[in-house]
Amino acid sequence: MARIEHVEDLDDPRLGDYLDLRDVQMRLAHESEHGIYLAEGEKVVRRAHEAGHEAASFLMAPRWLDGLANVLDASDAPCFVMDEKRIEQVTGFHVHRGALAAIRRPAPVSPEVVLADARRVVVLEDLVDHTNVGAVFRVAAALGFDAVLLSPRCADPFYRRAVKVAMGAVFSVPHARADDWYATPALLAEHGFTTYAMTLADDAVSLEDVHEVPDRLALVVGSEGPGLTAHWQRSSDVRVTIPMAAGIDSLNVATSVAVACWHLRGR
Repeated sequence: MARIEHVEDLDDPRLGDYLDLRDVQMRLAHESEHGIYLAEGEKVVRRAHEAGHEAASFLMAPRWLDGLANVLDASDAPCFVMDEKRIEQVTGFHVHRGALAAIRRPAPVSPEVVLADARRVVVLEDLVDHTNVGAVFRVAAALGFDAVLLSPRCADPFYRRAVKVAMGAVFSVPHARADDWYATPALLAEHGFTTYAMTLADDAVSLEDVHEVPDRLALVVGSEGPGLTAHWQRSSDVRVTIPMAAGIDSLNVATSVAVACWHLRGR
């Protein structure tokens, strides 16, 4: 059972995992060093628990003690209780959902393990915005895609903002970061995947003209600005594009993934 500890001192060193949540670079360095990620909000904290992720500590306003009682009962971690004004002073912003948890990061898995049982995969090349990464995970979970591969430079899917936007889908969708990104197209081919690259290239096929999809499919999308690199465009089996009305050339990357996943999800 979690140890309930009421805290008044804003400088209490036990609150170190929750300091300055708006400082992205500091948070990424701190969370990497300490092997944790931050779950924000009752639903996300609960989904992290349901995924089997172990809490290092909790920080919450008194009103959440009853709502998260079953999660706290199942944990031996300390639960620091403060009023919401003090939580805001510690974290640097208004935590309107009133509950946070520092969760121990699960051990990373290899791309080979993630691909072994997958049939529909989203592949992300250099998406640097945590909101977009989180949104892609939520789309993948909602539309039945069962894995995500990330390039080395992709934003961290366990960063607080990504976890929040994904509504915890980063816990349920298997994912891996591919260190040898140049060789990843060949890795997908070895596992029997047909790769569909989203691109504005002149020879791209309209998504609405794709009527049959293979048993194992990987949807590949590039960074928010330049899009897919030439290497991935050349290495993919099919280049596809979403037809647009006059005057619009593209959609936000997460929206594009949603459209493509819906069309390619298989029936």
